[in-house]
This record gives sequence, structure tokens and C-alpha cells, in this order.
Amino acid sequence: MTTDVHVRELRYFVAVAEELHFTRAAGRLYVSQPALSKQIRVLERRLGAELFHREPQTVTLTEAGTALLPHARSVLADWERGAAAVEATVAARRGTLVVGMSTSPGRGGLLPAIRSRFTAAHPQALVRLRQVSWEDPTAGLADGTADVSYVWLPVPDADRYAWHVVAEEPRLVALPETHPLAARPELDFADLADEPFLALPPEAGVLRDFWLALDERRALAGPAARPPRVGAEISGTEETYEALVAGLGVCLVATGNAPLITLGGVTTRPVRGLAPSRYVLAWRREDEGRALVREYVEACRRVVGPGPGTAGPG
Repeated sequence: MTTDVHVRELRYFVAVAEELHFTRAAGRLYVSQPALSKQIRVLERRLGAELFHREPQTVTLTEAGTALLPHARSVLADWERGAAAVEATVAARRGTLVVGMSTSPGRGGLLPAIRSRFTAAHPQALVRLRQVSWEDPTAGLADGTADVSYVWLPVPDADRYAWHVVAEEPRLVALPETHPLAARPELDFADLADEPFLALPPEAGVLRDFWLALDERRALAGPAARPPRVGAEISGTEETYEALVAGLGVCLVATGNAPLITLGGVTTRPVRGLAPSRYVLAWRREDEGRALVREYVEACRRVVGPGPGTAGPG
């Protein structure tokens, strides 16, 4: 038996088998009845068996036709799924990828390097950046307004996400240049325990706790273990700078972000006793099969390298 049967011939066969009428099947397929009959004859010759009993008023399946029908339907269904998968892949490559962030990655041109590698492989894809307030620690992942996001760990509902570590950096303290502690080259965290702190909005949840160093506060002994005093709430870099200059409090900042707020009147100092910060590219686990998400993450991995820990929880 020959194996070079075309999908079109199977589609014609299924239409006639379901209609049991050549003219109706031809209308369903938008072809002429003679052309349909010719294609069915071609299929029968390929298979070496008649598929239909052709009577003047009726058409019925032969035993061979009955045997072929479920397999022909299965082949056509598989083909449709395959064609849909190809179409989805092509559409994804031509689609838009929304990249969320609350703070620009900076760090030696990291973002342009990742974008350049990604767009070189997918020139038809559009990358759109979305700036998000610090009120949303997932930078658009939680509400679906971003496909991938540059965020700080920890994130709320961490099990929903996977991530690749972009940078792991010490946390410094930012404070006004006139602050008495600014005279020291390095500080212990206990030195800061009684200082008013600038805090992320309450909506930031566990991320707010991290930048207030709640874990480190709990580890302190005696009066230094008190909860933090919040001098002001901040939801962006400019607000942070203005609050620091106004003397409303001090704040912790990742080393790579220090240049964003150490403008006139603000300085930073190293702090002993703090765990480092981790800046990551994150995405929803349910989107790991999406072509553009997967390939943007791969571009990030190639630019950044494996990093100190490269996946979400689990």
C-alpha cells in the first residue's frame, strides 16, 4: 500500500463519507462534483481499494471505507492541531511582549543588551516597557498587565512565579549627607534600628518587610529589636530622593540602585548584618510555554549568565 496520501484527499473522503452524497459533499468543500469524484478515485487507486459503493440514487461506504474513516478523521484532527500550533507560534513571534519594571535595571546596559539579543532573533516581535509603581511588587505580573517583569525578591504569592536572578547585591543605607551616621565609613544594622525608615506602600507586603529589614530586626537583641519607625511611605525613586533630602527618614537600597538617589545631598554607607538583595526577571509559571516569554527569558540567561540561583520556588 502506498503511503503518499495527501491531507486534501482524506478531507474529501471524510466529507463524502459523512454526507453519503457527492454533490452535497462538493458543496461543503467548495469544489465541483466532478473534481471531487476524481480525487476520490485517485485516493482509491493509491490505497488499492474501493471506498464507496456508488449506486444511481445512493452512496454507501464499503468495508474498506468503513475501516478507513476513523483513522482519516484522526489524521485530520492531528493535522489541524499541528497547523494551529504553527499558527500560534508565528503569531507569538509577531506579537507584543510587555516587560514590567518598577526600577530600571541599569547595571551596565543590561536591559538594552537583553532586548537586542531578543529582537535579533525575533525582529517581528514588539517589546513594550511598562513602568509600575512600587505599590505592585510584581510589576504587572499579578494582574496580567505584564508578561515578564524585573522585580525584587521576595514577591507575594511566590509559588505563582519563576525567575532568573539578574543581580545579587549588598543593601546599603541611604541617608542625608548631614546625618550624624554619614560621618562613619560603615555601619552596623543595630546603629539604624531607632532611625525612622522610608517604607514601601503596605500593598507591597513581603517586599515592604524586606526593605524594612524585619528579619534582621527580629534577630537583634534588646531594645534594638523594636519594630521599625516609618517616617514616610515612598512609591518611586523621585519620592525616595525627596524624602531623604527632607530628612524624613533613611532607607535601604541595593548597591546597583544607589546612583539613582545619591544626587545632591544624599549619600550611602555599607551596612554590616544585612542579607543581600536579589533583582530578578520573573514570569508567571502558567506562561512558561509561551514562545515570546520563554525566548525573552533565554535572552536574559545568555546575557546575565546562570546567576546565583536561577529559578523560582519548587
